[in-house]
Amino acid sequence: MGQTVIEVRDLRMRYGSVDVLHGVNFTARRGEVLALLGPNGAGKTTTIEILEGFRIRSAGQVGVLGVDPAHGDEAWRAKLGVVLQSWRDHGRWRVRELLGHLGRYYAPYSTAERARPFGTDELIETVGLGDHADKKVSRLSGGQRRRLDVAIGLVGRPEVLFLDEPTAGFDPHARREFHDLVHRLSDLEDMTILLTTHDLDEAEKLADRIVILAGGRIIADGSADALGREVAGRSEVRWTREGARYTHATDDATAFVRELFKQYGEGVAELEVRRNSLEDTYIALVQKHESGRVEQEAPTP
Repeated sequence: MGQTVIEVRDLRMRYGSVDVLHGVNFTARRGEVLALLGPNGAGKTTTIEILEGFRIRSAGQVGVLGVDPAHGDEAWRAKLGVVLQSWRDHGRWRVRELLGHLGRYYAPYSTAERARPFGTDELIETVGLGDHADKKVSRLSGGQRRRLDVAIGLVGRPEVLFLDEPTAGFDPHARREFHDLVHRLSDLEDMTILLTTHDLDEAEKLADRIVILAGGRIIADGSADALGREVAGRSEVRWTREGARYTHATDDATAFVRELFKQYGEGVAELEVRRNSLEDTYIALVQKHESGRVEQEAPTP
């Protein structure tokens, strides 16, 4: 990962007399997948809309691809992709026709480094709609419709992609395919992806970094592993020996397992070490914030 493509410094937002964002700071680098998490009302949507250029901030500095979103022109917008939670369009369009039509708007912004738009048939296959390319939008199932939403966000081959609850309505197989797609886009297309989701397992699988927003402030910023280490929590070690099952909680799982094998050797079977999941970490951090024990924003790494 290289240069910084999203930079947010002291971002503030006020609606009337209500402060929604209180000095938010974070960055995202080229090719990075960043998950923005937080409870409802935390300020996630407002932050994303400011980055997309759809909402004007009250104060602070924001840059996306080196441009202030409040002053972004059409050439800048052509470098962004947006996948909303829901999308309204004409159900009479057929999938291939709609994507081909939208793609033509991006052609004037093609460059030697990044050809635009995505080839229509390539894009259709990429999102798994190959068998439905000639189907009317109104005839798609919920999961197929969501795949089309993703395709619409990708049609201009963006450099920065915003995903809002991208796998809502996906079955487990479609969700796994989408996760593979996100990894391909970040690795092969060097695309920076900022996603919001309430599926913490999904965030843990997809994101290089997690930013947790609560009460309009960032309370944590780091990888899922780093955040898990930040939250004091005991690991749970489970194993079987001579047909009996055992469970032990410990602050140092490595030392405990070492002693376990030293004492019982090959008699230990079905060993499992369960550390803090992202869900455990997220809940602990949000509860800590809500109880008033987080007084200042976590530093940006």
